[in-house]
Amino acid sequence: MNKSLLLLSSSRVGSTKYLEHALAWIDEHLSGTRELLFVPYAGVAISYDEYTDMVQTALSEIGVKVTGIHQIEDARQAVADAKAIAIGGGNTFHLLHQLYQHDLMAIISERVNQGIPYIGWSAGSNVAGISIRTTNDMPIIEPPAFQALQLLPVQINPHYTDYIAPGHNGETREQRLQEFMVVEPDTSVLAIVEGTALHLDKAKLSLLGSQNGWHFKSGNKTPLFAGNEINID
Repeated sequence: MNKSLLLLSSSRVGSTKYLEHALAWIDEHLSGTRELLFVPYAGVAISYDEYTDMVQTALSEIGVKVTGIHQIEDARQAVADAKAIAIGGGNTFHLLHQLYQHDLMAIISERVNQGIPYIGWSAGSNVAGISIRTTNDMPIIEPPAFQALQLLPVQINPHYTDYIAPGHNGETREQRLQEFMVVEPDTSVLAIVEGTALHLDKAKLSLLGSQNGWHFKSGNKTPLFAGNEINID
């Protein structure tokens, strides 16, 4: 396995600047690559140009040049030529719909499997898993399928929290993931909290950050310890 993945739970932690908490991780992950192809398709209430500018402003601190995929006439060729790919957060359904619309699913997976660095946050982390069925987002648009890039053989749940707002009577994140385990008992769900990230370097998967995450499978919820290698068998 030659894949190199950095899957952030979120783009911010608390009141930090955009991607600020992850700059050192991103810098190390890119391993000298200073050109990044950015996929802004999860953005809905923000223009793709504005979104790309946000990422460029954040990553200029580590000397990375960001190009939005929408700024290149041939999106598939842009992926074929990319030295590294990042997919940002927003609405996961809209993101996946656009990836299918532009016929990018197979070529992104192919390029990442060839070893170019992949960075995702929030929705961009969701689509790195088997499917988007454990996203937290509202299905504002219907993609052709829920099948995602399958860069990892797991489901991913970014922004995980077990917080219950006082007076809230709707389903909690915990209950929804418990429901998923009922219908898919043999599939792992990796739930990661804000400020943490899944990191795959070759065949070694680990959790970055200072807070633990959770592994949901077969009706069980077990901790993912920060800094430790993750075994998803």
